[in-house]
Amino acid sequence: MNKSIATKLAQLASRIEELNRLLSSETATRDMDAYRKLTREHAEIAPVVELYHAYQRQEQDLLAAQEMVSDPEMKEFAESEIRAGKEQLSKIEVELKKQLLPKDPNDERNIFLEIRAGTGGDESTLFAADLFRMYARFAERSGWRVEVISQSPSEMGGYKEIIAKIIGQGAYSKLKFESGGHRVQRVPVTETQGRIHTSACTVAVLPEADEIADVVLSPAELKIDTYRASGAGGQHVNKTDSAVRVTHLPTGIVVECQDDRSQHKNKAQALSVLAARIKDKQIREQQAKQAATRKSLIGSGDRSERIRTYNFPQGRVTDHRINLTLYKIADIMDGDLKDLGSALMAEHQAEQLANLGEDANGSQPVAAAR
Repeated sequence: MNKSIATKLAQLASRIEELNRLLSSETATRDMDAYRKLTREHAEIAPVVELYHAYQRQEQDLLAAQEMVSDPEMKEFAESEIRAGKEQLSKIEVELKKQLLPKDPNDERNIFLEIRAGTGGDESTLFAADLFRMYARFAERSGWRVEVISQSPSEMGGYKEIIAKIIGQGAYSKLKFESGGHRVQRVPVTETQGRIHTSACTVAVLPEADEIADVVLSPAELKIDTYRASGAGGQHVNKTDSAVRVTHLPTGIVVECQDDRSQHKNKAQALSVLAARIKDKQIREQQAKQAATRKSLIGSGDRSERIRTYNFPQGRVTDHRINLTLYKIADIMDGDLKDLGSALMAEHQAEQLANLGEDANGSQPVAAAR
């Protein structure tokens, strides 16, 4: 095991002993906020330390087997134990490295899902509706809640744009690789000669920002307009200026929300989406700087980058970032994204492991434990 990784593990083992003392003290629960932080930290590093202790025990067993090699009567048995011990040690080391991978601080957050029709006219808006249903079904399978924030329906029954909030533990971790360009190849319902058309949509997955900690929205930097909502809603939409448009002057980001009859609720929703977009912009700028020296295996994250193709005539879905093709398009469009998500996460972890090795051997510090 690399020396710097071993040092980090030893530090974590020492820290968990300290946490055990703090949590078992008589005054531990006097400050419940501090107590919760300690218990969370304990829960995060305990599995790593337990695995580290297993590694140490395996090392001791291996040393004991090596000492027996000099005994002619025990040599064959000892060599067998050494082979098995080295194999087990290697497996534990790989798992330890995975445990040491830096955790994305946004992984457990709710998300804002934004789907916009692109090239392809009416067919693109219909595909946007199909994508929204796909993610909504995935959310349903995961036990999450979906709230539509804003929508711009098309005449054909699709969406020019739809923004929804998906509320559920780990939503961002499961859907963060969905951002990018999604392309569809199929015969549109409007096609009379059976020709296959290609159209596209863009998907953006934004982690919900903490109102206080992540993004500070200064009133002086906001331009807020109200106007009468359009679309479904009966006579009410013609009488009340309930729709809200918020413009963030420094970045030029504009958010509109008109789905609720309450202007106050629309404003609150618009500010939430705005905060998420600003946070996403900050994250993307940071990633762009990092990409100058190291490109992610799962793509640059550019919204215009084509990441996936859905070919209906052939019944296949291809993710171009990892060259994975699955012939189960009906299941995927019905929200079965498990295989795609697992493959993307595996590629991401593989790159992180490679980077962890580079950092441990170079000048960079070992990544902090999750």
